[in-house]
Amino acid sequence: MSMSLAAVPTARRRSTHYTALPGFGPTLGVTLLVLTVLVVVPLGGMVLKAAGLGLGQAWHLLTVPRIAAAFRLSFGLALAAAAVNGVAGLLIAWVLVRYSFPGRRFLDALVDLPFALPTAVAGITLAALYANNGWIGGLLQPYGIAVSYTRLGIFVALLFVGLPYVIRTVQPVLADLERETEEVALTLGAGFFPIWTRVIAPPLIPALLTGMALAFARGVGEYGSVIFIAGNVPGISEILPLVIVVRLEEYDYAGAALLASVMLAASFAILLLINLISMWSRRRHGA
Repeated sequence: MSMSLAAVPTARRRSTHYTALPGFGPTLGVTLLVLTVLVVVPLGGMVLKAAGLGLGQAWHLLTVPRIAAAFRLSFGLALAAAAVNGVAGLLIAWVLVRYSFPGRRFLDALVDLPFALPTAVAGITLAALYANNGWIGGLLQPYGIAVSYTRLGIFVALLFVGLPYVIRTVQPVLADLERETEEVALTLGAGFFPIWTRVIAPPLIPALLTGMALAFARGVGEYGSVIFIAGNVPGISEILPLVIVVRLEEYDYAGAALLASVMLAASFAILLLINLISMWSRRRHGA
């Protein structure tokens, strides 16, 4: 009897630590192996290739007016598109979560279209729609608004590819929010602004920032959907990924690796900053 009682805690301990996957050691080993092969080695090789250029050559390349303009265009439009997608994505996610209406499921499925649609197809479609003789571009032409083959066209393409990231990041957080808390705050006399800033925004801001960061990262490196709608005029509407492709076509592998490394470092720094802001927001509001 005493032996069976002594075995109960052991059985409980075993059931407590049970996991469907192998233990920490094997899973960690597989994780490190996959990350090393798919992430660390390619990026490390790219950085080493860029390091073959001296500081003088690297600085001269980065200060070329054409390349500097491409940096400003890619990062500036990616940030602007991420900001607009933050507002639009929040509103769309709110409608999909908080309201029931005919066609809601179809609209919810439509959000994932930029994920499934090949980027080249998206770029060609946007260029045709927003051209001067297109369905949308034809309506804008009388007002002197040109979209296709301009910077505005690049901005539209970045909005298209980045919007789902914000919606799909914010949507589950909105679904988990308890509406009873908002109703209680309303019965206690709180207005719209206090309810939004003190009840809804605190758990929502980290998810919103994460979605905007993902949209920004996608926008900086986007090529397929942008190349067909951008004018690709050097110094005016030429994105940085296209400059890298041009360098590769000229067999300037070290220069292309340098541009890619700088773009990677700048993107990582901005993503790190956004993640730090998100962590600070979680700690401040006790999430």
